[in-house]
Amino acid sequence: MNKASASFRKRTAKWLGAAAVAALIAGGSVGTGLVAPNPAHAELRSMSQPVQNLPSFADVIERVKPAVVAVKVKVQNVASRDEGPQFSMPDLPQGHPMERFFRQFRDQFPGERGGRGHRPRQFGQSLGSGFFISADGYVVTNNHVVDNASEVQVTMDDGKTLDAKVIGTDPKTDLALLKVEGSDFPYVRLAGQKARIGDWVVAIGNPFGLGGTVTAGIVSAQHRDIGAGPYDDFIQIDASVNKGNSGGPTFNLSGEVVGVNTAIFSPSGGNVGIAFAIPASTVDRIVTELKDKGSVTRGFIGVQMQPVTKEIAEAIGLKEAKGALVAEAIKDGPAAKAGVRTGDTIIAVDGEPINEAKDLSRKVAQVAPGKTLSLTLWREGKERTVTLEVASQPKGV
Repeated sequence: MNKASASFRKRTAKWLGAAAVAALIAGGSVGTGLVAPNPAHAELRSMSQPVQNLPSFADVIERVKPAVVAVKVKVQNVASRDEGPQFSMPDLPQGHPMERFFRQFRDQFPGERGGRGHRPRQFGQSLGSGFFISADGYVVTNNHVVDNASEVQVTMDDGKTLDAKVIGTDPKTDLALLKVEGSDFPYVRLAGQKARIGDWVVAIGNPFGLGGTVTAGIVSAQHRDIGAGPYDDFIQIDASVNKGNSGGPTFNLSGEVVGVNTAIFSPSGGNVGIAFAIPASTVDRIVTELKDKGSVTRGFIGVQMQPVTKEIAEAIGLKEAKGALVAEAIKDGPAAKAGVRTGDTIIAVDGEPINEAKDLSRKVAQVAPGKTLSLTLWREGKERTVTLEVASQPKGV
């Protein structure tokens, strides 16, 4: 240790000596330790300063973190008789030492010899995240977090655990609304403005059961369709999101929820910097219906659609490959009654352009049944307009 220190002092002395010579050459004074101004030195000093201070998320986290909860779900699976394990007593001589063992094993699965018995009830547990949206205890999470739940509990940031009731779920957008009894809960608001690509965001959740975990990143893309459902319209973020973050909020720097984390792209099973969140506008609409009715009602016009490719656009005379091509107008559906035919291309709804087939699905689904819609069609090289009354989407569609 002493030898190393001596060696370091020698090297340092040599370096300082060289620096002193350099200072004299530059016109400085070694005795006073002053060095004449040198543009190179000024440049080095300026380069060592941060060009821009990165934001601190501490103030935002301090405000919103108490509203974020861990969601613990107990799932009960009772296998049917047909799903039970096969068991038959082996053909053992009377008094065989293993006979008693096999009889005890058989008794765990009641039923006739050689038949199938009931599998005992099995309980599983899943973990997710959620957040309060009101002081009276309403909590938003993902549908897949509470799917098939027999019991649901939420654990608050202070460690308090409360029983929760599932008010309603919407599998098509993967949202669920829970209710906890009580009042004066800390809560957060949904953002009224759409997040922009490049905006800073903060995700809070319960990854791998590690409650209250905070990660940060930016909005990396908008309007992602990942094949999760018919109304995919996800925000893509690069904040670290993992298993257990599902149902947790993503905040902007104002502390408003811009999205609900629901999926990740992960070849490895862990975070690779690509996560997907349900936009606040969708959450607001769905949660309002779940709170009021316990379910979601969607509009329906009765058409089956396919994308407009570049080749199709050229064939039908459209300048751009946009719109939704009608593959079939369902008989007696609102569209068919209004005169929509197979081969028509729907290019606008109430004057708003349709860029792709899923745009039409999302727009129609958001319209309340009974409302009138105007469709702009492209047929035989000309635009036509038809008006129809939106119906309620049938179950199973």
